[in-house]
Amino acid sequence: MGEEKLKDSFGRVINYLRVSVTDRCNLRCRYCMPERGIELIPHSEILRYEEILRVLGIFSYLGLERVRFTGGEPLVRDGFVNFLKDVKKSFPRLLISLTTNGILLTKYSNELKSLGLDSLNVSLDTLDPDKYRYITRLGDINDVWEGVKRFLNEELLVKINVVAIRGFNDDEILDFVNLTKKMRLIVRFIEFMPITKSTWKKEDFLSADEIKQVIERKYSLTPLGHRIGYGPATYFKLPWGGVIGLIGAISHHFCDRCNRIRLTANGRLRTCLFGEKEIDLKEAMRRGADDKELITLIKEAISLKPLGWFTLERWGDGFMSKIGG
Repeated sequence: MGEEKLKDSFGRVINYLRVSVTDRCNLRCRYCMPERGIELIPHSEILRYEEILRVLGIFSYLGLERVRFTGGEPLVRDGFVNFLKDVKKSFPRLLISLTTNGILLTKYSNELKSLGLDSLNVSLDTLDPDKYRYITRLGDINDVWEGVKRFLNEELLVKINVVAIRGFNDDEILDFVNLTKKMRLIVRFIEFMPITKSTWKKEDFLSADEIKQVIERKYSLTPLGHRIGYGPATYFKLPWGGVIGLIGAISHHFCDRCNRIRLTANGRLRTCLFGEKEIDLKEAMRRGADDKELITLIKEAISLKPLGWFTLERWGDGFMSKIGG
């Protein structure tokens, strides 16, 4: 049993940690990073696996219920799957999820399936092979689908995350919806967020309401609310029983019920995707801070969590591969 649940200054319970294990990625998605890549964090400054395990232990003491591992692309980091085994063994009650671009799923599918993950999120913004290579600059969509298919009959929940971009994939909305007719997966449409000002354009933005209207012209949607998982999506049931989700981070922000905090690859706690305030846990651990000091730092970070991204003076200057998806 841990302490009383972590709450921020607005009374929101913080029980969900997103951990970026690397800023490296095997793709160069146009809305995520420039073609040349980004200035990478030196390996010596990336959190070691044992340091992440220590942070997870403290958060578990403070009431953590779910952890999601992200990158960059987490599967490109050496030893990541073995690390997941250590996490599962050390924290058997923790719900463990993984977000990946899917390129390496086939390579690690047997080991990942044996882990007993609770959910698998695969980022996929188009079903067209040529458009996929264009948006990712490097990827082959066949690699993604080969990996995804290996998980469809498993117990874990597979979600396809689609960043909706006007003029790029707005003509594929129903194609994605129809995937749920023949595959055991959930499709989630995510509003294009202005994380990186150099790649985001207002004219590319497609709201969750517009996406819903496109779907409802063809199919009826039965609201399921937020009953699936710990995340921000609003879910709807389709006539054949399939499920889609809408994440309206901009048009219908969910800041009032945000339950998460982020740990960046270089060991900083970030309380808001759009915010710049961070608390450095890595520095504290490497100079010998005890658990009591780390708890104090975690609580300090939680106290910095804003009411919402809309209250921040500055936002939209980072790269998702550095922040963690």
